[in-house]
Amino acid sequence: MWKRIYRQFGMLLVLAALAAFFSAATIRRFEHSSQEAVSAMLGRLDSSPRDGLLVVVSGPTPASRAFAELCRKGLAERGFDSVERAEGQPFEVAAALDSLAQSGKQPAAILVSGEIAGQWTFLSPQGFHERFPRFSRTPLVVPGDYLWPVFLTRSNLEAVLNRIVVIAIVAIGMTLVIISAGIDLSVGSLVALAGVASTLTMQALGGKAAPPAAVYAGVAVGTLACLAIGVFSGVMVAWFRVAPFIVTLAVMMIGRGLSLRLTGGNTIYDVPASFEWLGQGRTLGVGNSLWLLILLYAAAHLVMTRTSFGRYVYAIGGNEQAARLSGVPVRGVLVSLYGISAAIAALGGFICASRVSSGVPKPPDLLEMYVIAAVVVGGTSLAGGSGSIPGTLVGALIIAVIQNGMNLMNIDAYTQYVVLGAIILAAVLVDGLRHSERFRRRLSVGKKEKESP
Repeated sequence: MWKRIYRQFGMLLVLAALAAFFSAATIRRFEHSSQEAVSAMLGRLDSSPRDGLLVVVSGPTPASRAFAELCRKGLAERGFDSVERAEGQPFEVAAALDSLAQSGKQPAAILVSGEIAGQWTFLSPQGFHERFPRFSRTPLVVPGDYLWPVFLTRSNLEAVLNRIVVIAIVAIGMTLVIISAGIDLSVGSLVALAGVASTLTMQALGGKAAPPAAVYAGVAVGTLACLAIGVFSGVMVAWFRVAPFIVTLAVMMIGRGLSLRLTGGNTIYDVPASFEWLGQGRTLGVGNSLWLLILLYAAAHLVMTRTSFGRYVYAIGGNEQAARLSGVPVRGVLVSLYGISAAIAALGGFICASRVSSGVPKPPDLLEMYVIAAVVVGGTSLAGGSGSIPGTLVGALIIAVIQNGMNLMNIDAYTQYVVLGAIILAAVLVDGLRHSERFRRRLSVGKKEKESP
């Protein structure tokens, strides 16, 4: 039973364990800024006269202004009629409080955003009364603080998802190729080539002033360029029987050289603003690139589990010769797989280019290695024949969580490379042990059949 649970949910359990570890290791003290915290703070003023003057102090940041607005609404609901605000940079807030002191007004309380109370010296409990002696009887009301993991903050979780999108999308094509017992080292270079080809097309069609149709044209050109290269790799593997490692290594260098040659090594900035929709736009509060990730994984999972093409891929990876004798169009499937991998890598390139509104000829550092790591950690065997699309998504999440957690713990980049390499090695070792166990089991079954009369 435990083995079955591990096979089905093992990677999810590992992901949950990593999230729990980094949550515990990154607990920090935070200041309250939520509606509940503001309500608790205003509750301290219930005994204050409703006609007394209250001053709400906030800084220039959106979070501080949001705090001030919550305070204003809460005070209005509690019947406080005399409320003034002092907001802006430190010198602006200090000048407003000086003006209030010189007018002779005595506030019943001064409400201060916790964000600035801990940073501006003259708004600390001791510094305030030294800076404004006329307010010696005026209390400062500051939200309390609380302990919470930095890892589980909304901004950090969004950073993890943003980090995973390109790697996870490119890993879809890599998963298909590896299940077929192949490998594609060219995806990083194709990501850069797609971004360069698309942005150069947009630049030629008008640059920043180009119509939205130029974006579609650029995406089409980038996709077709990568698709042609992917089909070439597939033909070399399927028809000329060149090892996938050698073919895609050569294509990786070709793609990188083409990106640099097309741009002269320079970044292409002249692209229309509408191109930012894919990498920077949001729909229903969720990034458009994340929606694309969800759709691609759903489609890939259905293809691999509900279509004959998916069964062909597993059959080729399990035993190519047996698949050919069973009528599987091995050559056509292999060419299609490398073409699909290249086209999906192009999508990753469009997202990268859209995020920075430019075409960068240099691919992201070690993108190929991160993609392969996500696939292998997700349970896909480098020997071919086994693996799953959901497993790859979990593997990508594991890699992203580990990297993010190490960054939050201030672990240097060199050590992170060592950890990532160890993770890949461990995943390959586990896969090797699993296959050797299967081989021993088949061998023992074969011996028993021979010994039986």
